[in-house]
Amino acid sequence: MKRLIGISTLLLALTMLLTIPAPSFAGIAVSITLAPPVLPVYVQPPCPVDGYIWTPGYWAWGDAGYYWVPGVWVAPPAPGLLWTPGYWGFAGGFYAWHAGYWGPHVGFYGGVNYGFGYFGHGFAGGVWVGNVFRYNTAVVNVNRTVVRNVYVDRTVVHNTVVNRASFNGAGGVTGRPTAMESRAVNERHVAATATQMSHEQMNRPQVRQNAAGRSAAPAPHSNDRPAPNHSTPPSRGGHSRSR
Repeated sequence: MKRLIGISTLLLALTMLLTIPAPSFAGIAVSITLAPPVLPVYVQPPCPVDGYIWTPGYWAWGDAGYYWVPGVWVAPPAPGLLWTPGYWGFAGGFYAWHAGYWGPHVGFYGGVNYGFGYFGHGFAGGVWVGNVFRYNTAVVNVNRTVVRNVYVDRTVVHNTVVNRASFNGAGGVTGRPTAMESRAVNERHVAATATQMSHEQMNRPQVRQNAAGRSAAPAPHSNDRPAPNHSTPPSRGGHSRSR
């Protein structure tokens, strides 16, 4: 009986681990009692390579509190895949991070308006036509000397609500999944690429400070540095708990 209980406990632990979004494998998944800061206003760098897709900036959580991970143009894992950004969701008194992923359709990302085509639902920055990605230059910035598959559709910015809140829930945005976004949950998903995960790690404050001390060059294709983060670190009021 004890052996069966031990096996059941192990299987339960493995099941819980597999339900943690892929980017969270690098650290402990936490729930935060402190709201993430508002989204900063920044200039999007031009798309440097045909076929790259924009992944917007977001607030990540580290030892010293929230820190900004700049948006970056990245190569998708395969043609036809689109990026669903991660988002913070507030419920039960805690802020929990829902990791982003790649899939054939854009799923729910909390209704957060990340800009540059991610206006709360879906993605208006471009579409796949076969294995070729076409960019909507009405909302994304591309280098026209290397990116020629473009079109202009300004209708996607009509009636867009400007809200800099970076989380879903009371005090933030209150968006709910559309029928299409709900269906996207059951599609095959691909976790963030190694490039994306490395980009997040390189923007941790302690890593940036070490890099600055070595006069390291900034990360390529990302220059959206916000104003300093004035959020209160855990030792001054916020705290986290393991999930």
